[in-house]
Amino acid sequence: MDIFDQKQVLESFHVIVDNREQDTPRAKERYSNIGVPIERATLDYGDYTFNAMLPTGTPIYDIGTRIKPTCVIERKMDLDELAQCFTRNRERFTKEFKRAKENNARVYLLVENASYEKLINGRYKSRFNSKAFIGSVTAFMVRYNMGLLFCREESTPALIREILYRDLKERLERGDYG
Repeated sequence: MDIFDQKQVLESFHVIVDNREQDTPRAKERYSNIGVPIERATLDYGDYTFNAMLPTGTPIYDIGTRIKPTCVIERKMDLDELAQCFTRNRERFTKEFKRAKENNARVYLLVENASYEKLINGRYKSRFNSKAFIGSVTAFMVRYNMGLLFCREESTPALIREILYRDLKERLERGDYG
């Protein structure tokens, strides 16, 4: 694919939101602030991925099927929600990351209203031991090729857009699509 085709694909870039993401007023605000069109589909793992039209006129992903994306963002609203993923919901969370790894997908875990300092120093409501928590997080980073990002809630839409756009751009330049 030449640079002109790549540019055309990138102009059609949009974000897919998993159907299981709750459609709350806060989520709707997040979607509107992403700054590109949003469509909903069922993702095999993760909360957000990208889609675009290839020069052949076909989309990268058929939203009518269960999508196994090459890059996803898993968003958590805070450290307490993340703690649940490593305690009560660990089995489900692990299975999701295993499915992503089996597909050689890159997973970005985006945690709002959090920081390494809060994680390390146990500044969250959960009773999850901070050493066990940081151990679980870093194990997932290594085991599942997970990128961990902490941000304020208002930064989330821009990060979702930028991460997914850059991932698609890099893949196009490498010749992964088309």
